[in-house]
Amino acid sequence: MGNFRLDGKTAIVTGGAGGLGRSMVQAYARAGANVVVASRNRDNIERVANGIRSKGQSAIAHRVDITDVDSVDALVQATVDAFGSLDVMVNNAGRWGRGHEPEDTPIDEWRDVVEQNLTGMFIPCLAAGRQMIKQQSGKIINISSTAGSKGNPGQLHYSAAKAGVISLSNNLAMKWARHNINVNCILPGLIATEELKGYGIIPPAIDKEGNAVPRLNLTPNPEDVADLALFLASSASDAMTGELFPIRAWLRSERFWT
Repeated sequence: MGNFRLDGKTAIVTGGAGGLGRSMVQAYARAGANVVVASRNRDNIERVANGIRSKGQSAIAHRVDITDVDSVDALVQATVDAFGSLDVMVNNAGRWGRGHEPEDTPIDEWRDVVEQNLTGMFIPCLAAGRQMIKQQSGKIINISSTAGSKGNPGQLHYSAAKAGVISLSNNLAMKWARHNINVNCILPGLIATEELKGYGIIPPAIDKEGNAVPRLNLTPNPEDVADLALFLASSASDAMTGELFPIRAWLRSERFWT
């Protein structure tokens, strides 16, 4: 399984202290990578980085605002200063918006959701890409959403921004292929993070008759997303770029609007 190892590689994960981000940085660290846990909340990212270091693995925490060019440039520079390269950039940070009828979507909320979810991927992609062009190698993994591929009329701003992430990823994959930079996109559906479990919106694993729900009808866990992100960061995916990878249960609501 050497193709799935990341020994000697360095990975940044934005939103690295959240449910998906934490699982990804832990998977990368177990695979031998130096990981940079990046987010706005210093206490949270330090907690995650300390947990990784306590297992003898390599991690640093770096506070970043993904919508600020200088902040993101500083993140990339600090990573290269610490470890000598940037091999994997996972753009995972973002935010949901509140549900609205399309005609009732507030313009200020539209702007903020698009800023966090699309501009907040564009800026880190460019910062990572410039470093990877120097190296003539690298992997960029953008976390979009099934809302970006199938739509979500109740979250017009979020689904439009996540669709933009898909387009951004495809365009960068084409332009940067000559630099040996892979750009791929993961599209999670509903994932059983602790946050979403707390909202009570994750379907139960036992049906009304007390029977276990089949695995493919269960909501995926953060570790399932991390396994896919590990594959895309590893040499096992070297021939793949500009691809979309949905990860979701076989539920009607994950493929259609209603």
